[in-house]
Amino acid sequence: MPYRDKTLLFDFDGTLSLGVGPVVAYARAAAQQLASDEADAFVETVVATLDEHPSGRAPGTNAIDGYDLVRLMSADHGIRPDTLGEAYLASRAHLGSTLAPVVAPDGLVEFLIEARPFANLVVATNAPDIRIDAALEMLGLTGLFDATYTSLGKPSGMAAVLDEWLPRGQVLSIGDVWVNDLAPAHARGALTALVGSTSDETPDVTPTFSAHDLHDLYPAITEWLRDSSSSPSSPAPLITPSER
Repeated sequence: MPYRDKTLLFDFDGTLSLGVGPVVAYARAAAQQLASDEADAFVETVVATLDEHPSGRAPGTNAIDGYDLVRLMSADHGIRPDTLGEAYLASRAHLGSTLAPVVAPDGLVEFLIEARPFANLVVATNAPDIRIDAALEMLGLTGLFDATYTSLGKPSGMAAVLDEWLPRGQVLSIGDVWVNDLAPAHARGALTALVGSTSDETPDVTPTFSAHDLHDLYPAITEWLRDSSSSPSSPAPLITPSER
């Protein structure tokens, strides 16, 4: 691996891989224990909620993402909590297929190709190593990453990843869930980029960069990568949706 003193640390679901397909597949798998009509009603409720709130962070639910939304909603439909882990694993077997379709953010492949001379490109996800490579291939991202970490158990599991990459230089952690993807990096002095709705931010949510869509962050990230003097102590200006 060529020496690069900067690292872009990407979350997978909701950051590199977009679309509600995998979450709906999870809902379908979780509903298997219900009678047909009840299962259909549960999945329809999940789909309707995601149509209005694709991130899964529906008001009044305290869900941090779509998977958490399914977990919270399942209790109201009589789905046993002890079955959800198995349902999640079953749903991941369809990742990237027509049963759980995903898409890449606009312009991602081109952005990563341009970033590679300047940064290590790393994937860090809580998802298990089930069809991750197949999904990356379907998204056109095969061969673009230097390392992929699965089943991390974020937020605590981010420590091992940061231990490996921070000694090599500056790290910019990019994700859609502050507490899981960015807070651990922020606590270690790394830069952060929050992707998605920022309407529910609190004073504790303080990303270096922020925008509704990843592609809106490409210019700022590229500027940071090309600036040899950039550092966590002098981050680039915050980008918010209103400044796009």
